[in-house]
Amino acid sequence: MTLVRLSLALAALAMCSFAQAPNLSGDYSGTLGPLHLNLHLKQSGAGSLEGTLDSPDQGAKGLPCANIKLEGANLSFDVPSVNGNWKGTVTSDAATLSGNWSQGGQSAPLNFNKDQPAGKPSKVDGVWLGTLEAGGQHLRIQVNLKSDVTGKEHCTLDSLDQGAIGLPCDNVKFEGNKLSFDVPSVHGNWSGTLSEDANQLTGTWSQGKPLPLNLTRQKAAAGIKPPSYEAAMAPIAAADLKPVLDRDLAQALQTGALSPATGGGVAIGVVQHGKRYVWSYGPVKEDSIFEIGSITKTFTGLILAQMVEQKKVTLETPVRELLPANTVPKPNGPEITLLDLATQHSGLPRMPDNFHPADPSNPYADYTAENLYEFIAKIGLARPSNASFGYSNLGLGLLGQALANCEHTTYPELLAHEVTGPLAMHDTVIKLSPELQQRFALGHDSTHHPAHAWDLDALAGAGAIRSSAGDMLTYLEAQLHPEKTPGTLPQSIPLTHQLRSDIGPGMKIALVWLYNEKTGDYWHNGGTGGYSSFAYFNPREDTAAVVLFNTTVSPESSFADRLGEHIAERLAGRKAVSLFE
Repeated sequence: MTLVRLSLALAALAMCSFAQAPNLSGDYSGTLGPLHLNLHLKQSGAGSLEGTLDSPDQGAKGLPCANIKLEGANLSFDVPSVNGNWKGTVTSDAATLSGNWSQGGQSAPLNFNKDQPAGKPSKVDGVWLGTLEAGGQHLRIQVNLKSDVTGKEHCTLDSLDQGAIGLPCDNVKFEGNKLSFDVPSVHGNWSGTLSEDANQLTGTWSQGKPLPLNLTRQKAAAGIKPPSYEAAMAPIAAADLKPVLDRDLAQALQTGALSPATGGGVAIGVVQHGKRYVWSYGPVKEDSIFEIGSITKTFTGLILAQMVEQKKVTLETPVRELLPANTVPKPNGPEITLLDLATQHSGLPRMPDNFHPADPSNPYADYTAENLYEFIAKIGLARPSNASFGYSNLGLGLLGQALANCEHTTYPELLAHEVTGPLAMHDTVIKLSPELQQRFALGHDSTHHPAHAWDLDALAGAGAIRSSAGDMLTYLEAQLHPEKTPGTLPQSIPLTHQLRSDIGPGMKIALVWLYNEKTGDYWHNGGTGGYSSFAYFNPREDTAAVVLFNTTVSPESSFADRLGEHIAERLAGRKAVSLFE
């Protein structure tokens, strides 16, 4: 399963003027996706602040800001030349500016940390890069170390293949040749030893199960290449899209993600005004079966809505009440509800810390309900008072398990009863029949080698479903026209579309589905060890599409995401993200 990706049209930023910003003078560093940004603030004689914000990766600076507002701890400004906006808050010590960058109707976190005064570099200062083998994936981990004038070490960590840049470290300790640090945002820790030549760090990453992670000194920091775009065309009707895609995918089919050497194949489904189209490229067929990864979560959200409409639960039902008796005590204050889980506002971590797969190529197969309840019993189900959006496979897996408990059944049986059965989605299952197994596309890892299929047990509600492009079109058509569906689905499907909260400028969340305010698209994506996927629907335009790819997310980006966005952009007549990098 993959993290939710809020893809941006990235551009350089620069010169800003701030009024009445006491204590903000200094230099700040931040990252926006792959871009490293440097913010330099200086207080003028009149008491206002002036500053420059540079994008050294693009060699750009000097773009003016406008509509700058500082109200208490709240700071915001626009950058008209790139149609961008930053909005956030300032800590009382002015050490951190936390907020979001919004551009082109999409958004992503952009936080700035004040640079510490540089001191004499220590032996461990610099940029370090290594590879972490976890869950059948190879993740590039980059660590940036710097000491201040007091000799204290500071660091940030980048998980380049997951698009997580600038994660702050804590408890950084370097004594003799021993280095250790924590990364609180992912509940991780690294500890190890610096080599005599000061070019290697040999150690272990602990995030539940300890894993080897050795780091090598680099001359410069690595980054994620920002996407490029093709010129906008007039809106393309779905009936006319295939020739356009043939042209746009030509290079990818020769030397890119779909070239013969990769084994990559993709099935595409588009529906517009009730007319359906399915195409395939590469060594897959139009009716091939794929793992859909985290798009499964939207099915779990629909199961919840079905059970709400059937008066079996409410959105405010505490999840604790659907677990076996005495699993976890009732907290003293607010507790996590089914709605909190479905909107990713539970405060639960992305993954449990007792997740120790026996087979890294099939990591979820042996994580049972007993393991899940053991972890929940340890951390409790109190809802943090300040719980914000936090993508959690654990949370949606817990929701699926809890709903199955309520009906005294299993998640696969509940899925068939509430969604795939009523919609006659015969290709959409968790366990493949012999006939479907023959149509199951061979998955590939990020290095284009065959990948093991993933089997999920207790966390099935977070990513266990397999499906075909045609069946996914049936699902998306139901989103566009719930009035044509049977049973309680005409009421429950619209319930999943109700927007619940902001997750950043221009982006909201409903029941699991993410919503782009500018385009009107509801969307979600997914990824497993050998597959990736993207689906969206737009009720205003009566259009939907799905992309199913037999290769996991690459170190640079998700091809399924790019292709799905490209299709949406071609249908709407916007400039389209390139399909070849």
